[in-house]
Amino acid sequence: MTQFNDRIEPKDFAKMPKEYQSLLTRLLTIQADCEIGGPHIYVDHWTLRAPTVDDQWRVAKIAMEEIDHCRKFLRMLGLLEIDRSDILTRPRSKREVDAFKEDMPHWADFAAFGMLIDKVGEYQLEEMTSSSYRPVEDYLPQILREEKGHISYGQQQLEKLVKSGDEGRAAAQAAIDKWYIVGLDMFGTSGSSRTERYIEWGLKRRTNEEARRQYIAEVDPQIEALGLVIPDKLQGRKYL
Repeated sequence: MTQFNDRIEPKDFAKMPKEYQSLLTRLLTIQADCEIGGPHIYVDHWTLRAPTVDDQWRVAKIAMEEIDHCRKFLRMLGLLEIDRSDILTRPRSKREVDAFKEDMPHWADFAAFGMLIDKVGEYQLEEMTSSSYRPVEDYLPQILREEKGHISYGQQQLEKLVKSGDEGRAAAQAAIDKWYIVGLDMFGTSGSSRTERYIEWGLKRRTNEEARRQYIAEVDPQIEALGLVIPDKLQGRKYL
């Protein structure tokens, strides 16, 4: 099929081919799950244990925004008469994406998660720009603005750790080593046939490999600018 360029309103969803219905539902569900997945990792541990009261406030604010992002995606599913509120109580081990099954024992983990994993989230959200599912445009601009703030905060915290001395630098490097590879895996496997279908139905814009390549080109110089070492991209290799 040629690329689908129509704009679909919720009232038209039931008229669409089953493939479109399945892909859209899957995309919105995974994104909702990812948005709530982050808070389920760090809220209990870092909301009241972050280094300063300002950091504690910031953790709480980030969590609030991520929970609201989840609420927005659940609302978009609700417009299709699909209830996925079950993801709110889903165990971490059952999350859709492996990144949200990880632990976050160190403050450097929270910082690297913000810089690297929320950056992957930004890329995934950008895929929905000009989505064929029209309601996305009602929610996406605010979500993207807030994600940029999360990324910036994580980067600032890593920079503070690097400047704090050898111990802080080592913690920052260890966190980058961990979350960088996790982030690369989040883009999915190269050559995914499902991604091609997303693109043809106007639900995504790039292949997994294109997005990952652009992410690497953007993030690698930022890691080097912090004075840290870019991890070996072949570690794990789940995406190959």
